[in-house]
Parts: sequence; C-alpha cells; structure tokens
Amino acid sequence: MPELPDVTVYVERLRAYTIGRPLERIRLASPFVLRSVDPSPAELAGRPVEAIGRIGKRIVLSLEGDLHAVIHLMIAGRLRWHPPGAKPPNKVGLAAFDFPHGTLIFTEASPKKRASLHLVRGRAALADFDRGGLDLFSATTADFAAALREENHTIKRALTDPTVLDGVGNAYSDEILHRAKMSPFRQTRQLDDAEMARLHAASKEVLTEWIDRLRADVGDRFPDKVTAFRDEMAVHGKYGKPCPVCGDPVQRIVYADNEANYCATCQTGGKLLADRALSRLLKDDWPRSLEELEERKARARVAPPASAAPPPGATPPAASAPRRPRSGKSRP
Repeated sequence: MPELPDVTVYVERLRAYTIGRPLERIRLASPFVLRSVDPSPAELAGRPVEAIGRIGKRIVLSLEGDLHAVIHLMIAGRLRWHPPGAKPPNKVGLAAFDFPHGTLIFTEASPKKRASLHLVRGRAALADFDRGGLDLFSATTADFAAALREENHTIKRALTDPTVLDGVGNAYSDEILHRAKMSPFRQTRQLDDAEMARLHAASKEVLTEWIDRLRADVGDRFPDKVTAFRDEMAVHGKYGKPCPVCGDPVQRIVYADNEANYCATCQTGGKLLADRALSRLLKDDWPRSLEELEERKARARVAPPASAAPPPGATPPAASAPRRPRSGKSRP
C-alpha cells in the first residue's frame, strides 16, 4: 500500500500538474470505484483544481465550489499521468480524470477492488475520512508516547494503526523498527521514556529520508514506480538477505494477511520470533535463535537423502507380491 512518503510525493506532483487547471470530466471505467452519489461526477466537470491535500493515506483533489474528490489507493491502487484522452487499461482501470494537458489514470492491480473514489460536498465532509492518527512530524515525543500508550498493543500494530499514527503502513513500520533496534512484538506500555524518544526519532528519520529519496527519484516527472519493495530498504521485503548493519540474514514472520520483516541480531537480541503457523506445527522443534537455525540448516545439508541406498550388509527390503487381476481370471 502506498504510505506517507509515496502519498506525499503523489500530492506534490499533482499540485505541480493540476493546480489552476480545469478538470474537464471524470470517466469511470469501473462503477464499483465510486462510493458516493452527491455530488455527481458531472458536477465536478469544468471546475479548476484549487488544492491538493492528504488525509492519512488518502489523496484529496479540491475543486472550485468546495467540491472534493477523495482517492484511497488501498493496497494495489496507483495513479499515473498520461497524454490527454488516454483510455484506462482493461481489467485494472478504475477511472480517468481528464485535464486539457493530460489525463490522470486511476488503476488497481487486484481483483478485490478495495480502492475507492468519494466525491463530497463541503470541507466539513472531509472530516469523515480522518481516522484521527497523530502527525509524526508535528507531534512532540510526549504526544507520541501518549498515543502509543493509550492502549497496550505490539509496537508493529500501533505504528500501522491509522487511529494512532498518520500514514505509516507495513513497509515503513519494518524500516522504523529496524532503525530503532526494537522488536515488532514489544508491547507499547513496556517502552520507557528513552525508548519512546528513540522510536519517535527513528520514525521521523525514516519517513523524512524516504520522502527525500522518492522526490529525488521522481524529479519533475510523475511517479510511475510506486512500490512497497525497494532495493534500498533495510529489512522490508529482504527475507534471507543480509542486514545492512550486521550482515546476518533478515527474518520474517507471517500473521493474518500481513508479515513483519526484522533482523534478529539488531532487534531481538538474536532471538527468532515465532511464526504462528510454523511454531504451532513444529512446537519444540522451533529454533529459538539464529545460531540454532543455522545449526539445523547445516545438519540438513549434510544429512543423507531419504532415498539413499542402504549401507553394506543391510537386509534389503522384501519384494512386494505381484498384483492379482480384479476379475480373478487369467489375462491372455
């Protein structure tokens, strides 16, 4: 899912491309993307864009007359800029926003169709989309600590909860926790004030660095390669690859529809976090540390395959008896 750094760059480039330009029309390629009925798409036609903003991970196009188009990309939604009149691609195309100098194409590469477009009237209606998460950049460390401690959850869940923090998702929470050298499964109320300050600083550092990096990559173009998996990331999407800090392999745990990537050496004191499915299956055989995991891998590499020939002197297995015809009659 595009998170705060990606959405920030989308907003900045949309400002450069559309502010003051009239939205000629909205073409819906999928009727399911539009989740509101008042105002209609036709009512926005011909109105110039006055502002582009962000509410959490949503992008807001504000037009003359206090009308607003709210785009939620969800996991697989993307925006791309094309020449005027471009047609939304088959299967993944959701909508097209036509301007005199180009067309903004809204796509979603997922059959679940979770991405959405809301057209709303009046700035007060935008409040319905605000989940209430704290702005990491304007909040003090005390505000940050209070928000995370309000309920006791794992740090990973708190960082990705839009009612707690604004704009952070699965990818950048992995990077933040690696920078802060914290386990994703620590409980928020277990963190002391110094740890909260370290986590807050790591959050701002990681997000700022990635906003700057994405800005530099895009330049004066429109973003066309928005992804949650990037080569420069430390741990997210890097399962089995060396941690850039210590060189040990990045680990992964899968839970529900999500996953967490972490470095056991840097974040958990070398302890392997239990993957729910595998740890229940393996029980006492689940490795507790990187050393134990590597030992098991080494034993597996030198163990003879199950189909290996028996050692000299071993009794060969008895030959199986020939099968009899089902009918009981002799075959010709």
